[in-house]
Amino acid sequence: MAKKKPLAIVVHGGAGPDSDHIHENKKGYEEGIKLAVEAGYKVLEEGGSAVDAVEAAVKVLENNPLFNAGRGSALNANGEVEMDAAIMRGNDQASGAVALVRNIRNPISLAKAVMMNTKYRFLGDMGALEYAKKLDIRMEPSSYFITEHQFDAFSKKREEEFTSSDRIGLDELNARMHGTVGAVALDRDGIMAAATSTGGTENKKMGRIGDSCIVGVGCYANNKTCAISGTGDGELLMKNIIAYDISALMEYKGLTLQNACEEVVLERVNTKEGDVGVIGVDQAGNIAMVFNSDRMHRGWKTSSGKSGVKIYGDK
Repeated sequence: MAKKKPLAIVVHGGAGPDSDHIHENKKGYEEGIKLAVEAGYKVLEEGGSAVDAVEAAVKVLENNPLFNAGRGSALNANGEVEMDAAIMRGNDQASGAVALVRNIRNPISLAKAVMMNTKYRFLGDMGALEYAKKLDIRMEPSSYFITEHQFDAFSKKREEEFTSSDRIGLDELNARMHGTVGAVALDRDGIMAAATSTGGTENKKMGRIGDSCIVGVGCYANNKTCAISGTGDGELLMKNIIAYDISALMEYKGLTLQNACEEVVLERVNTKEGDVGVIGVDQAGNIAMVFNSDRMHRGWKTSSGKSGVKIYGDK
């Protein structure tokens, strides 16, 4: 009897500094991650693809107002929501990404539609919105995305900007405010996939695009090596091309998934520059979760019996 191929999914809800808000909502965050893992693993268990699994997992987090993606997205400097997302498949490196989208309930589904149904890899702003309308992708009014927590964070940042005695620049005020959600998976056909979605940073400049929607940075999948989803300070992830760098270390230097993640996140990145976290899976179903920050919301489940949810500990 042929041995069953391994299944695995890992989910993250962002890496970064600790906060009172996280402590106050710790159970809610843990439950949200758990539900995302279960949604993704159910797809895999029923024979679904890794692409469908990571989409399912990310959609759960996009629908949860605690996480900075979809409904819980941060507000830009104009008090509006602009969202980014990307998805990638490992067997053929097909990918789809969207940037600066508004009113889309699940940006990750729009990114998947770009990958599956168009000749393009990346759509942005009004072009992405028009494409979503053609597909009848679910949309919501702007008020749906403005949560009390994100509005309070936006208001606080605005107040700091206007009252700071030395007129600290807005970019400096925002330096450690960020959040992302993502997932990686391995299906029974041995195909891997990665997906990442974000609402950006509080009070970000209108039109700012982060790492989450950039293939090779916010996410990457290659069946020869691994699937990776990144989180943290977007500009820092872009500078270091985080996701692809991990894959390259595995392909060209023969590093294991865990060692490659540790090399990039803990050795190559200057921790003084900011926060970085990654989740990953390889062809054998091995998983990795590495971060240099105070915390990274994360959960995992594999057919070998490994499962769990964590926010702190074990970097």
